[in-house]
Amino acid sequence: MWDDAKALNGLAATLALLAVVALAAAAAFRLARAPAFAFGEVVVTGPLARTSAPHLEAVIRDELRGTFFTLDLDAARAALTRLPWVRSVALRRQWPARLEVTIDEHVPLARWNDGGLVNTFGETFVAPFAGELPQFRGPDGWAGEITARYAEWKAQLAPLALDLREIAVSARGGWRVRTLGAGGPLTLELGRDEPAVRLARFIAAHGRTLGALARAGTPIDHVDLRYRNGFAARVPGFREPARKAS
Repeated sequence: MWDDAKALNGLAATLALLAVVALAAAAAFRLARAPAFAFGEVVVTGPLARTSAPHLEAVIRDELRGTFFTLDLDAARAALTRLPWVRSVALRRQWPARLEVTIDEHVPLARWNDGGLVNTFGETFVAPFAGELPQFRGPDGWAGEITARYAEWKAQLAPLALDLREIAVSARGGWRVRTLGAGGPLTLELGRDEPAVRLARFIAAHGRTLGALARAGTPIDHVDLRYRNGFAARVPGFREPARKAS
């Protein structure tokens, strides 16, 4: 090979080309990180009802590192979605030095178990919130199903002047709801099998059962609907009279 001038010329040309490519890559690498391509403007869009503006500004300043060419969009998006009220983030680079940040916030629908919240999409998240919300309880992964039931059942109970305040699902899949009406709190045990059918049966019979008792001045605080052909109701404070010994 070393005696072959043609082969040596070819090798030299290849090495020269590789050197040029390496130099060009290094130059491009340095150019992409040049201060001239740093972001001069970061614009946040979307109505921010609960996200802390100072906290958001701090994350943008500390986490969104890089220039127009080198910013890691996935890492930047992940850093912003770690903020408590941020549900999703869209980032768009606009030439020559503008970054547009669009934030979609969680809208709280209910409280989840003992410390979380559920948004209107049935997703759980953690954020500070002092307002009044209904309570959802259940095993991990049940928030979406409970959210769907909540919208349906709340609308069905409204004509009875019963406000749906809590839905709970046990570890075995049993459903329980708590409502609040003129007669006070009311718990409905729906069980595991066909809870929607059992609730519909209760609603259909309400006017001539619990409604009639309420009109007569007898409030009910607990109804067990886990019966095939009826349900059991409990009067608060009621005790059966003691039987006399014969």
